[in-house]
Amino acid sequence: MPLTVTKLARACKLSRSTLLYYESIGLLPRPRRTAGNYRAYTDKDLERLRQICVYRDAGVPLKDIRSILDGPRDDASAVLRRRLLELSAGIERLREQQRLIAKLLESTKQLRRLPMVTKERWVAIMKAAGFSDDDMHRWHAEFEKSAPEEHQEFLEFLHIPAGELNKIREWSRKL
Repeated sequence: MPLTVTKLARACKLSRSTLLYYESIGLLPRPRRTAGNYRAYTDKDLERLRQICVYRDAGVPLKDIRSILDGPRDDASAVLRRRLLELSAGIERLREQQRLIAKLLESTKQLRRLPMVTKERWVAIMKAAGFSDDDMHRWHAEFEKSAPEEHQEFLEFLHIPAGELNKIREWSRKL
């Protein structure tokens, strides 16, 4: 019994448009037409489409699938070996990126641990800039009100112990 476009597409879990695209580029042969001008696919078409899907799932480009299906049987192994080498190279590139990201994360952690600016140094800078204790309290209050998460991060950056950090944030909310 002939298969319609929809039935053939469903049998391979594809969209109708994908199936019609494969037909338009000649990957899937044009089927005969019924008296009502509907496409009538055969079991042979279904088998070819299933093969196309297997190769697509393996990441083989359409042009290579065509050469595998339409060429000599020996071509399939050459194409698949080439694809395997491409995948291996891609995986190695991803592993290298993974290693670089891990190094970047580690260096970021180390930078955060370095006491570049301590609470004492920051207070000295603020006082040298003319800030009084009241000015610094207002500064903290505004920082807490407008950007509480960033205020928390800033206080952590100064390596202020958790108990003191919480007290600073509490009195900053009261102003």
